[in-house]
Amino acid sequence: MVNSLEVPAYNDMMCELLQAMKDLGGSGTIREIDDRTIEILELPSEVQEIMHGNSSKTEVEYRLAWTRSYMKKVGILENSSRGVWALTTKGRELEKINPEKIVQKVREMTSLKAQDAHEVNTEDENLENDGVDAPEEIQSWREKLKNVLLNLKPDAFERLTQRLLRESGFTQVKVTGKTGDGGIDGMGIVKLNGIISFHMLFQCKRYAGAVGTGEIRDFRGAMQGRDDKGLFITTGKFSGPAIEEANRPGATPIDLVDGEELVDKLKELQLGVAPVNDYIIDEAWFLSI
Repeated sequence: MVNSLEVPAYNDMMCELLQAMKDLGGSGTIREIDDRTIEILELPSEVQEIMHGNSSKTEVEYRLAWTRSYMKKVGILENSSRGVWALTTKGRELEKINPEKIVQKVREMTSLKAQDAHEVNTEDENLENDGVDAPEEIQSWREKLKNVLLNLKPDAFERLTQRLLRESGFTQVKVTGKTGDGGIDGMGIVKLNGIISFHMLFQCKRYAGAVGTGEIRDFRGAMQGRDDKGLFITTGKFSGPAIEEANRPGATPIDLVDGEELVDKLKELQLGVAPVNDYIIDEAWFLSI
């Protein structure tokens, strides 16, 4: 087993993440950014597979989330409510960055004591002490929601998917999972701009890990000659080869929704998820008394 210390620290991946953003044309989803950064770093599979505690994220994904947060704090990155990250005007103009200066700048911005600029912080408490809010994708409510979804009974997860698709504009959504319909869990119709309709077959599976190529091929086999498109929804993630297989030229197209996107959609539609108000403690104010 590879020791977790072999996973690069969050600030040791800033330069590579900047390069990944440029390679992606200046914007990308979290999955795209993570995959390209890992590719640039040439991390072995053993390191990529190390999980972060009991969460559904790998240690690399967890630390890259902090990498993005620090780079956002200094104005290099920005992100939308839809989970797409992009280089800011400042970020696009940068040819290279100094991670140590970024960390130092963040500490100065949060009015906390500067620590040794050469110190590498990888522990949660050190990151939090820098005054940076935990990245949204690793906040506790997301992990709790993922665990709830993962522990749903199969038929309950199918009903949730049915409701989710209806709320997203699908019509005639039916669940067929109990009928042993060759791996097809349901079907529905989506209409674009009120004119063009697509018949969609969907499969929804609760996975803690990654969906592989085999599952995508089996799903496509069950779809053969039946409908226009496929939709595969999972609580986990999709492996790189699975994503390639889903988009293979000449084959029936299959859209993919992973656990992060599923959580985002439930948040957007407020299905089982509701925002709450909180209070921010102004430590500087108390220290000024």
